[in-house]
Amino acid sequence: MTPPTDAPAQNAHSDRALFVLSVLAQSKTAMTAAELVQATGLSQSTLYRQVATLRRWGFVMESDGRYSPGPVSVQLASGFDGNSDLVMAARADMRVLARQSHESVALLILVNERVVCLEMIDSEQSLRCSFDRGRSVPARDGASAKCLMAHLPADQRDALLEGLDESPERHAERAAELDAIREAGHAVTHGEVDAGVWGASAPVLASGRRLRGAITLMAPLTRVEGMEAALLHMTVVTAARISRALQ
Repeated sequence: MTPPTDAPAQNAHSDRALFVLSVLAQSKTAMTAAELVQATGLSQSTLYRQVATLRRWGFVMESDGRYSPGPVSVQLASGFDGNSDLVMAARADMRVLARQSHESVALLILVNERVVCLEMIDSEQSLRCSFDRGRSVPARDGASAKCLMAHLPADQRDALLEGLDESPERHAERAAELDAIREAGHAVTHGEVDAGVWGASAPVLASGRRLRGAITLMAPLTRVEGMEAALLHMTVVTAARISRALQ
């Protein structure tokens, strides 16, 4: 992850502070200053200035020399849950899909070249796949990432592909794969992000076919054999139903 480089100079301080907060939000554990320096690429003195500002406003808290999101971050998350039209439109249909399929269902979006989970409905089965709310992964592999990238406007998709810094041959292969996913209207992968996990993802599109997110059904590979087509159909229908609700 790299900080933004195209902001005006007068916004540099706020950009760096938000970058530090973003890194903390993506970490599963509290981080030391040294770990934050390594993750952000900021100098130690610059990092401490950003952390001081974030602590003063309650976005970051410190305990035993380790930093984590603060209470204001919890308030923001609560406000988002209660006011996101996307989450509210998707939640009921996601629950129906989870009950019908007996598998886990996630709502995901693209943010700053990463796939972020906004909502997760876990399977009730003891052996299940899950993706923590708020967790993010690079927009590279997996059904969710490929579905989201495939349905971006062409210029945004191409910028993401360029950022992967792969060989021209691999770049062309990815572009062709994303074209096929967009044409099909869904993505299916297995084992690309987490070993032994099958995933099917379909886009959630608002008016004008504007991408809002993706619905992804995930299940252990050992349980989907012979059920792939049915699970994919359920996922596509659910995403289409949510899309209509957003029109």
